[in-house]
Amino acid sequence: MKQGMSLPGQQPRCLALFQPRIEGDEALLELASCRFREAGIGPEYYAASPDELAWLLRFKPWPEAATTVHLARDIDPLKPEGSDRIFAFAKRFSQEVFGFIIHDRPEMAERSKAYLAALTKINDRLAALPGKPLLFIEYTAGLSPNFFCSFIEGLADLDQVSACLDIGHLGIKVIRTAFHKVYPDHDLRTFNPNDPRLPDYIEVMEKCVRHARPSVIKVITRLGKLNKPLHFHLHDGHPLSTLSPFGVSDHLSFFQTIPLPIIHKGKKITGPMFGPKGLQAIIKKTLEINRPALLSFTLEIHPTQERATLIEESQLFHHWQDKTNAERQNHWLTTLIQNHKLLQKSITAAGQTTSKKNSPIVQPVLASKKQIGKAT
Repeated sequence: MKQGMSLPGQQPRCLALFQPRIEGDEALLELASCRFREAGIGPEYYAASPDELAWLLRFKPWPEAATTVHLARDIDPLKPEGSDRIFAFAKRFSQEVFGFIIHDRPEMAERSKAYLAALTKINDRLAALPGKPLLFIEYTAGLSPNFFCSFIEGLADLDQVSACLDIGHLGIKVIRTAFHKVYPDHDLRTFNPNDPRLPDYIEVMEKCVRHARPSVIKVITRLGKLNKPLHFHLHDGHPLSTLSPFGVSDHLSFFQTIPLPIIHKGKKITGPMFGPKGLQAIIKKTLEINRPALLSFTLEIHPTQERATLIEESQLFHHWQDKTNAERQNHWLTTLIQNHKLLQKSITAAGQTTSKKNSPIVQPVLASKKQIGKAT
């Protein structure tokens, strides 16, 4: 293996979105830290500046937790200030964060050679840092999957730069493309569950949804041949979903069903594009063609409006009169943990051990009532 490419341990790193997405004070982050620690989940933070990341790291579930950071979406590696922003994070946190994520950009297709040259310079700067942090370029559905794969293949010699495959973004892109081939005059993004056209199009739409899983597996098979670290954003979705409060049709739990206003095949609900069985198939293929130590998975599932009652953790919110948002946060964390268990089950089913001896994540001590009280 090339210098700087190996990851410690024999198991994939398992993380989940750790971000203040619900209005409230630091007690919400204390709750997230406690529940991540109990479940053994590493955090993926979103940070606009190094100072914001330093603040978020105060809530790191435990010191050795595997950690990634999603950087601002507007970072452009072609611009000197863009690469400098990446390096400012990497230099300051190279021994606390193993990977940083940036979005793909249209310039990857429009100015491929210049983009590769810029990433080569960033790669060399990262390789010189303690810890040799990685930079992952996330697929966000702006480019064709084929081009994205070709571009990542062109980075084969860059030890510190690789891909972040967002299976939700890729799946939605595949579904929209398949639908457009059948109905060139219709954009799937214009449909919603209450669209009067839905009865005429639902059958084709559902057939297109079934394209998502094999297409994701095809991309994984291709990128896995590079024998490089790969990061994944894991979440489900469906083109008719309106469940996300952020206006997107993905970033759903793998257990989520999609309500329909019409009866389709005897039901007023439909399944997401992957579901638990789809995730298991994706993880199985990923582990068949990649060494586990090269893989990391982040559950990038958004919160919803649903709530879950606080029990022991209610001590964190003793100063809150209205605990609605605390219960929303608790429901979100419960959903992440449920999906984390599914991910762990999928890894185990793929023939991987989850014993403490082989895990790269130091198993934390479960938080007691006394520890929760101290967090405040």
